[in-house]
Amino acid sequence: MQFEDFDFFSSNARTPDRGAPAATAGRLQYLLDNTPSIIYCTVPSGDFKMTFVSNNALNVLGYHPDEMVADPNFWFDHIHPDDAPSIFSSLAQIFVEGARAYEYRFRVRDGSYLWMHDSLRLVRDEHGVPFEVIGSLTDITERKRMEAMLQARGEEQQLLISKLQEAHDQLLQAEKMASIGQLAAGIAHEINNPIGFVNSNMSSLQTYVGTLFDVIGQYEAAMQQPADTATLAARVASVRAQADLAYLQADMVDLVNESMDGLKRVRDIVQALKDFSHVGETDWQVASLHAGLDSTLNIVANELKYKARIEKQYGELPLINCLASQLNQVFMNLLVNAGQAISGEGVISIRTGYADGWVWVEIGDTGAGIAPEHLNRIFEPFFTTKAVGSGTGLGLSLSYGIIMKHGGRIDVASELGQGTRFTIRLPVAPPVAMPKA
Repeated sequence: MQFEDFDFFSSNARTPDRGAPAATAGRLQYLLDNTPSIIYCTVPSGDFKMTFVSNNALNVLGYHPDEMVADPNFWFDHIHPDDAPSIFSSLAQIFVEGARAYEYRFRVRDGSYLWMHDSLRLVRDEHGVPFEVIGSLTDITERKRMEAMLQARGEEQQLLISKLQEAHDQLLQAEKMASIGQLAAGIAHEINNPIGFVNSNMSSLQTYVGTLFDVIGQYEAAMQQPADTATLAARVASVRAQADLAYLQADMVDLVNESMDGLKRVRDIVQALKDFSHVGETDWQVASLHAGLDSTLNIVANELKYKARIEKQYGELPLINCLASQLNQVFMNLLVNAGQAISGEGVISIRTGYADGWVWVEIGDTGAGIAPEHLNRIFEPFFTTKAVGSGTGLGLSLSYGIIMKHGGRIDVASELGQGTRFTIRLPVAPPVAMPKA
């Protein structure tokens, strides 16, 4: 008879001395009665009726082994109804695989349920015919309780992470709105300036249109009066000269073109604000960094144009997978800081490039520079060297977090009195570029 894959009957057990069979049997019985696991045997067919149960079942389950063996349906009847179907549907696999393992709830004497780990092994006789199924039942209730506790804590942690992410997003949006608030006067000027001359142009055009209608009326009146060709031509020429139609024709073209350009400037600024202020953007998208830079420059134009000249040296950049609105905020923070670092007139340079799957954006200025003792702290939350009311101290900290979220890095080099240069490096396809769960 073969006892396959069951440690109790393995070849590792020491062969007992022939002179002490009783002692060996007693020792084996002692081990069976005191092992943490309940050892049992069943027939390998039908209802898997139990044929043997170790005595420790009384301590673990509260049942005497004799009553468990006497009831042919004892095992099946005591498995929790929710767990039984999955066991019954796969139990026949033991004849193919030779072993099965289950975790299920088992009803004990007081009516409660314990979680049990059940490891079954099929034993065949010397002819390969299924002879017996040997099982080992181990109480894993405490382990299951710990797993449930860990799962609950994991869910709490996930909820906390979700709340922290929500708070971070709100902080990011608040900083974004604060940045726009600080630039509001300049943005209003950038919008009011073209609106002002468009309004003036419309007033002139209104006058011109009135003049043209008057000319048309005089033409119609002249056509209705009897006159020879020469007299009619003289009247028309007089009307044209009086209205100065040649000047009107040239000036109206200029007024319309100028007004169209002004309205386009307003539209670009409004679109830039819309792109920059997009609330709660969480979707990764393929976007152009150059478009983001140009959009941001439209917003900060009035802040920079009176103190710095913008020099753009754009390289060839591929589209990248990113959170475009958040990167725009990084660009704004760096550009505004660059402008504020310049006291008189200076230069803000924007350079871009691409190499080996990474794009880079460099924003430099010829401003005052950053003191060495402050250089290692500029990305700390709420750290600022600006006067009270001039900044929150969150701009660079949030910028750092945004770049890290993209799997990139941001470096800074500065020299007092010479200026500062920030370099952002981003992977074209960041490994975390996917929607949040």
